[in-house]
Amino acid sequence: MAPSDTDTLCINTIRFLSVDAVQKANSGHPGMPMGAAPMAYLLFTRFLRHNPANPAWPDRDRFALSAGHGSALLYSLLHLTGYDLPIEELQRFRQFGSKTPGHPESHLTKGVETTTGPLGQGISNAVGMAIAEAHLAARYNRPGHTVVDHATWVIAGDGDFMEGVASEACSLAGHLRLGKLNVLYDANRICLAASTNVSFTEDVGARFEAYGWHVQHVEDGNDLAALERAMRAARDEKERPSLVVVRTVIGYGSPKKAGSYHAHGNPLGPDEVKAAKENLSWPLEPPFLVPEAARAKFRETAAQGKKAEDDWNRRFETYAKEHAALAAELRRRHSGELPPKFDSGIAEFPADKKGLASRKASEAVMQALSKTVPDLVGGSADLNPSTFTWLKGEGDFEPATVPKENVQGDVGGPWGPEGRNLHFGVREHAMGSIVNGLSYHGGFVPYGSTFLVFSDYMRPAIRLSALARLGSVWVFTHDSIGVGEDGPTHEPVEHFAALRAIPDLCVIRPGDANETAWAWRVAMKNRHRPTALILSRQDLPTIDRTVFAKAEGLTRGAYVLNAGAPAAKAPDVILIGTGSELSLVVAAEPLLAAKGVKARLVSMPSFELFEAEKADYRESVLPSSVTFRVAVEAGVSMGWDRFVGPKGIVIGMDRYGASAPGNILMKEFGFTAENVAAKTLALLGRA
Repeated sequence: MAPSDTDTLCINTIRFLSVDAVQKANSGHPGMPMGAAPMAYLLFTRFLRHNPANPAWPDRDRFALSAGHGSALLYSLLHLTGYDLPIEELQRFRQFGSKTPGHPESHLTKGVETTTGPLGQGISNAVGMAIAEAHLAARYNRPGHTVVDHATWVIAGDGDFMEGVASEACSLAGHLRLGKLNVLYDANRICLAASTNVSFTEDVGARFEAYGWHVQHVEDGNDLAALERAMRAARDEKERPSLVVVRTVIGYGSPKKAGSYHAHGNPLGPDEVKAAKENLSWPLEPPFLVPEAARAKFRETAAQGKKAEDDWNRRFETYAKEHAALAAELRRRHSGELPPKFDSGIAEFPADKKGLASRKASEAVMQALSKTVPDLVGGSADLNPSTFTWLKGEGDFEPATVPKENVQGDVGGPWGPEGRNLHFGVREHAMGSIVNGLSYHGGFVPYGSTFLVFSDYMRPAIRLSALARLGSVWVFTHDSIGVGEDGPTHEPVEHFAALRAIPDLCVIRPGDANETAWAWRVAMKNRHRPTALILSRQDLPTIDRTVFAKAEGLTRGAYVLNAGAPAAKAPDVILIGTGSELSLVVAAEPLLAAKGVKARLVSMPSFELFEAEKADYRESVLPSSVTFRVAVEAGVSMGWDRFVGPKGIVIGMDRYGASAPGNILMKEFGFTAENVAAKTLALLGRA
């Protein structure tokens, strides 16, 4: 069946809005929108359940443009279907202050569900979105009342399928049987530098069949009838995620550049824009043309979306009358608000010289939070017995159709989509992207956990969580050379500095159990900013808070620990500790006092929280009049200079560790109270 004249008009409107935007900016990727326009047209007008008047409608379908370099395609669709994106924004494509940046940004442009561009991220985020839908449906739907029922759609390109993160995430999606996840593969076989035949000749469809996906092929990306049949079949397949491999032509319509990598990452150029318009019988002027017949057709989508949301609202009100508590909880979750007194179950830890590892303190806090915050959902990269990030009694998120057999490390509770513990397997990068997908979806306080050293594997996802202003929580344990016998491959040293270098990521390294509890409170409240909790493997003394300042001081990033002591009021030196090294400065203080040195002790668990405080508070903690300062952290010294100043020193770890018991390593590398005291005395000229 040939497309109607209106279909052709609408598809070419998408193509040339995109082409004109790229050409006016003299920057961008015109080829992907030109080739993928037909599938995108069908998706937005016939399959995607969305309401442009309310982009935040909870039961809308989600769409991820994983091939984010084709952003002009998405902006054209948002404008045409009635989102708050006027034509002037398309004309300002890739310009400072516009809502049409070079790659889509979810916090900036209404209708953009995911921040994409780094390839493989969008499709992996979509796996998280599909998990979110399946979990909420299992928890809240009741017989006769289906209030959570939406699909997740993706358009991905060749580059997405080359990236390892997509392989990790899609392998897990197949295992989880996420039947409402539908991926349209824009298989134009072109990359930025060449055709894919120089590097990527595998059978992607066969690989996804091996993952457990439902796979279809459409040989002509302009065949609307074949596309619609395949998309309908994908939508109707509920037992497996679906991949539709669509053979397209990059730069379709361009006489000289169609099918070539020259259409990928550069404007067509004025002459080729003219030639493409002539080739597809499109008016040469004016640019950014939207024919009225096309606009009317696209705006039907807005009416359909409003009708769908109105119907859902009526059904939800009926549901709320019969299941008031569930409805109220679901409304609250979608609002992004935490339950009142969400932290009421968190107990204070008593003083204890032996103490416990902050990963164990975190475990106790998480169990308390899991009882009051059903939104808390997550897991680890095959490390629950080491990171202690399981939610006991809250079940495992698994396919309901898969029998529970020979499962080790059972946390108890439901087995199926209602479970709140996600098993990511050894897939750190996918874990990060999937956790972000839960955040994008809404209704969750999602977390992912692994050893700190493996944060390297998931750094792109961590960075995007900060860029996109997501409330993802990253729980990193085994945070120093205290890991011990596993050796330097597993002992992070540069990772504190690397994470602190990410703008808008709140990094917190609590120094004892009570600081850990407050760190979790901060993370829970950070719904528009990601938080990295850095936790120890080894036991840390639980500080006596009847003697020292309350751990709530953590919320300000740094605080005077011995504020009530005379030595802290007019100190000779300031000792700054963080994480597992906080106990070292506490133990060093009496050694210095015996030498007549007055030391102020400062706990600094978070650079970011401290630097967000007003200048007068920062001065009250680190008075500029006290120039002798010593910071102690078992990591690279980079970054500490701004706190210790030109007359201060850092006792750090500017080399790799070794394999030996953790306590031996701490001693060998100078992380002892005696060495802190000796270095301080030398700094003061009293050695």
